[in-house]
Amino acid sequence: MDAPAHFLVHFDPVAFSLGPLSVHWYGITYLAAFAAFWLIQSWRAKALPWAGWATEQVSDFMFYGMLGVIAGGRLGYVLFYSMDSLAGDPLYLLRIWEGGMSFHGGMLGVVVASFVFARRNRKGFWETADFIVPVVPLGLAFGRLGNFIGGELWGRLSDLPWAMIFPASLPPGAVEGGLETAWRAGLLDAYARHPSQLYQAGLEGLLLFIILMVFASKRRPPGAVSGLFLVGYGLFRATAEFFREPDAHIGYLAGDWLTMGMVLSLPMTAVGLAFMVMAFRRPGTPGG
Repeated sequence: MDAPAHFLVHFDPVAFSLGPLSVHWYGITYLAAFAAFWLIQSWRAKALPWAGWATEQVSDFMFYGMLGVIAGGRLGYVLFYSMDSLAGDPLYLLRIWEGGMSFHGGMLGVVVASFVFARRNRKGFWETADFIVPVVPLGLAFGRLGNFIGGELWGRLSDLPWAMIFPASLPPGAVEGGLETAWRAGLLDAYARHPSQLYQAGLEGLLLFIILMVFASKRRPPGAVSGLFLVGYGLFRATAEFFREPDAHIGYLAGDWLTMGMVLSLPMTAVGLAFMVMAFRRPGTPGG
């Protein structure tokens, strides 16, 4: 029998159990994202006094931010990707535990949360948004790792050495005699795919986080940091979409390349560029 040429992504979704309570990896990635946000932003509040943030305000914003991420992410997923499910079952919107979260919806939820937080704390919107967005990509990276461990949102078929096999992507009848047996015999190599979750974790996650942290380490015109986030995310997400398999119930919107992810992401780049141009053209602003 031939040895498998590609790695099989087949993790137990449950990280550990405490009696009747099962702790899932996906939940751990969310907790890690929120913990990283609090630690880094608390440090930045002290290290960047000109930003006008106190550590107590970081903790307060987390409440608003978590509500925005969860409510917006779920609503966005249903509206952008799963309206058919909602039409057949209105309660589908509330069943978050079944999976289905959208970054674009989560981002809009955080924007609303930022408006509310800024108003209640007598801060400007850009003062709030520019301080928040540098750490957002790190949360995205944790989320994509959760997608990878869960074996979801996989990439397109590939024969590259680092392509991987995702059980949920296998067609009916592909596994004979058991998943592990078929994989070890090399029978599943033809179904290997790009690990697009890791591409996204690296691009729109870690790389964008580093870029924004460096850019935001100095005082910038209001809106410039947020604009760079939109530009970076839009470009990195659109790039990753060339390797990511589109949602089966949506498919390609045009040809064999245009996806819903691109349609939702590319306008972000244009808006981000507009924000940055306006920010740096504003006379008398720091960094202009």
